[in-house]
Amino acid sequence: MKLEEKVYKKLLEVPEGQVTTYGELAKAVGLKNGQRAIGRIMNKNPYPVIVPCHRVIMSSGKVGGYAWGEKVKTNMLVKEGVKIKNGKIKDSKIIHRF
Repeated sequence: MKLEEKVYKKLLEVPEGQVTTYGELAKAVGLKNGQRAIGRIMNKNPYPVIVPCHRVIMSSGKVGGYAWGEKVKTNMLVKEGVKIKNGKIKDSKIIHRF
């Protein structure tokens, strides 16, 4: 299985209304310090409707980038019930750990 496929499959485990970090996702697929690699893989996600790359955030709690813009990502998360203030996730309890 290609790395991208492993990452997308693992990301499917993050339920609606929760998020994970680039670092958590990297660790979950066996990448040490693979946050940037995860970011590149998320940016090239060919299945954004199926694979919820909008649920991956920065370890600082910031929403982070998104291929269709940070505003779109923020809106998608808010629709799922994620509370965001000043570009940051307000509740660290919703961070999914694998």
